[in-house]
Parts: sequence; C-alpha cells; structure tokens
Amino acid sequence: MQVVIHAGAHMTDEDRLINTLLANHDLLSEIGTDVPEPKSYRKLLRDILNDVTESGISPETRDDVLSAINHEAGNDRLVLSNQAFFGTPKMAVGQGMFYPAAEMRIEAFRQIFANDGLELFLGLRDPATHLPALFAKTPHDTMADFLNGVDPAQFRWSETIARFRRNFPDMPITVWCNEDSPLVWAQVLREMAGLDPHAGFEGEFALLQEIMTTAGMKRFEAYLASHPGMTETQKRRVISAFLDKFVKDEEIEEELDLPGWTEELVDTLSEAYDEDAYEIERIQGVNFIAP
Repeated sequence: MQVVIHAGAHMTDEDRLINTLLANHDLLSEIGTDVPEPKSYRKLLRDILNDVTESGISPETRDDVLSAINHEAGNDRLVLSNQAFFGTPKMAVGQGMFYPAAEMRIEAFRQIFANDGLELFLGLRDPATHLPALFAKTPHDTMADFLNGVDPAQFRWSETIARFRRNFPDMPITVWCNEDSPLVWAQVLREMAGLDPHAGFEGEFALLQEIMTTAGMKRFEAYLASHPGMTETQKRRVISAFLDKFVKDEEIEEELDLPGWTEELVDTLSEAYDEDAYEIERIQGVNFIAP
C-alpha cells in the first residue's frame, strides 16, 4: 500500500485539501484510494507519535490504525492529513530550522507502515507571514523567544526539504508554495489522491470560490464551459488572468502587526523565500509543483 502523509505545513490549507478529497470519497474509492475522516486517526496517531520514543512501535500498531479508520480492503492508497504530524506550532521551529522533530516523526510512520510505501506532501509558506502565524499560536511573549534568538532570515525551507531527502532518500516528496495554491490546487489534489492528471473531481475550483468575487467566478465558469479540453497549463493562465481582475483583496492580503516586523524585514524574507523555492526545485528527487 502507498501511504500519503500530508503534514501541512501549519497555517497553510487549513484542511481544505483533505475536505475536498473527502467530498470525492466514492470517486477515489473506485480507483483504490482510501481517504478516512481525520477524526478517526488524528488523536490515535498523535498518541502513537508522542509515545514512540519511550515504547517503540508494536507489530500490531498498523492493524490498530487501519481498524480505527475502517480501511477498505483492496484499496492500495491511503491518504492521511494533519498539520500537526510534525508537532505543535511551538515545535514548528527550533535550532534555526523548520520542524526539527520531523525526522523522528517520519521514522515512526515508516515503522508503523513498515511494509508499505510512504510519500510526503508538504505545502510551504513565506516565512514573512508563516513565522508570525506560528508565533500567534504559541505561549511565547516575543518573537525572539519563539525563535530562541535566531535571526528569522536564517530559516530556509530548502534546508528542511534537503534534510528529508538526505535522511529518507527513497521516500517520494511533493512540495508546493501555499501562495501558489489557487493555481496548483487541482494538480496537488490529483497527485495526492492518485487521480489521472486529466480526471475531473468535485471541488476542483473550491479555493477560487473563496478568493474570487461572485461575478468573477460566474465569468470564469462560463469561460471554462465555452473552452472545453483546456490543458492544466492553459487553465492556470486563465485562472491567473481572472484573479488579476476579480480577486477579493481582503482574502489574500495579510496585516502584520508585530513589534520589529518591519516592511523592510518582510520584503527581505519574501525575497529570500522566492530564491529558496528555486533551490528546492533543484533538489534531486523532489517533486516541486510550480504554477
């Protein structure tokens, strides 16, 4: 069985991806993809991951997990999603890196599903907005305390992905930038679910409905209906064009009111993030979904 681990990152899709897959349960079951309700496994896996260093993984753990999610016999692809798989927001940074405990968690998954194939899916986010969003979910009083004095400009997603590639060279890794989600949404979902690249599914444009005006969405849907058979690349160009005209600014703009988080710092972090994305694209064996 192929086991897909969608591990966030924190404050990226907010369960939109897994909820869209759940809405296509019957379609995915037909192709052998099992998408269980997150409530059936999140607490169970959290407890297993938290206890693994003390008790290890018992041989019965895999059966316990599959029983809890009512795994459908015969399905050979399992999708599990939780932004907390690699820890809580306060554990999301440490030692000047993102998710310092991730390798231990991945290894635990490898032990649980020892005879299965493990795949990792991870959406990335600009540290300029990601670090403040994480900080807001922690008990720390200052960003400096949260980052343990490390300069925020030191945090690189490429370092995180390179660690995963180095420690788990046989594990397929798929990543994308959360800021690109409106353009790559459909491809992320299809690859996560194991769908054909041209397969239709419910909610293909669900994310667009949140950030595009009603009038713009109606025009977009009418345009698609009048231009059947467009490729994924063509659809992305159309989406980009419609967003330029009909995006809801209040849905995509973020106000950062954090002491010391100056406009200059935000620009520096965002520019470094753009460069970092190119570094990730060059990491061998990583599937980077770009617009």
